[in-house]
Amino acid sequence: MYAITIPEPGGPEALVWSEVPDAVAGEGEVLVEVVAGAVNRADILQRQGFYNPPPGASPYPGLECSGRIAAIGPGVSGWAVGDEVCALLAGGGYAEKVAVPAGQVLPVPQGVDLKRAAALPEVVCTVWSNVFMVAHLRPGETLLVHGGSSGIGTMAIQLAKAVGAKVAVTAGTPEKLERCAELGADVLINYREQDFVEEVRKATDGAGADVILDNMGAKYLDRNVKALAVNGRLAIIGLQGGAKGELNIGALLNKRAAISATSLRARPLDEKAAIVAAVGEHVWPLLDAGHIRPVVDRELPMSDAAAAHRVVEESGHIGKVLLVTP
Repeated sequence: MYAITIPEPGGPEALVWSEVPDAVAGEGEVLVEVVAGAVNRADILQRQGFYNPPPGASPYPGLECSGRIAAIGPGVSGWAVGDEVCALLAGGGYAEKVAVPAGQVLPVPQGVDLKRAAALPEVVCTVWSNVFMVAHLRPGETLLVHGGSSGIGTMAIQLAKAVGAKVAVTAGTPEKLERCAELGADVLINYREQDFVEEVRKATDGAGADVILDNMGAKYLDRNVKALAVNGRLAIIGLQGGAKGELNIGALLNKRAAISATSLRARPLDEKAAIVAAVGEHVWPLLDAGHIRPVVDRELPMSDAAAAHRVVEESGHIGKVLLVTP
């Protein structure tokens, strides 16, 4: 089979479409013949040498994919060869085949194209686990999403609206904010021109956001705490703005607020399986009914993963960038 390899860390040109040994389904796994994968910022970090796969995972980048089951490993039930699926991965999505623990596989939702289903697993599992399983967003509350036009952001908007929450988003251009509005965002904040703390306060009559989904980390830490409502919850899922920041614990105490920080890739298999099962129970019916949908900016050949990485690094896209196998 062929896969994107990284012989040496570096820029997008470090990604090489190479012939590699075939993936094989082990105990408790299924082998997926990949139709499409999706690009995540974690893949860029791996390419640069900063985010290695966890022990035992595929060395190739790619945290989600869609395709057809090509083989069933020992100890697996409930799946059959030929089933159309999408999957949450610890690595290996940039390849023609990938072995996946059966607990991290979901059927392609009704009405979703097989290729576009590759845009779902990582974003849906990230949003559902952080915003709903950890931060417990409830109907009538306000969610602030940083990077509202990203793959994570576009899904967070839709899921929050589906449960009856109010959604505020930050983005860097009028076009991106317009797309967020089309998905249901109520409060549109251009972070280049507006102070999101002040805008959220104005939109909530001074109360603040009940839940904040943050991909920036240190850069936004102080302002995120200021933007939280009493009993607010800050969920940090990225470090695009740095890893080390100063926290005013007094402000956190005064608001009786909480901060969580999670990642998916290195979690134990049983935790990932629990998240995927919750997503299948709560989110897949919304997808089947057409109430939410994956947002895809463009599709590029998997062999040209370098071009896809350049698109994502330039942040000119809205939603997800897909890599399609030959």
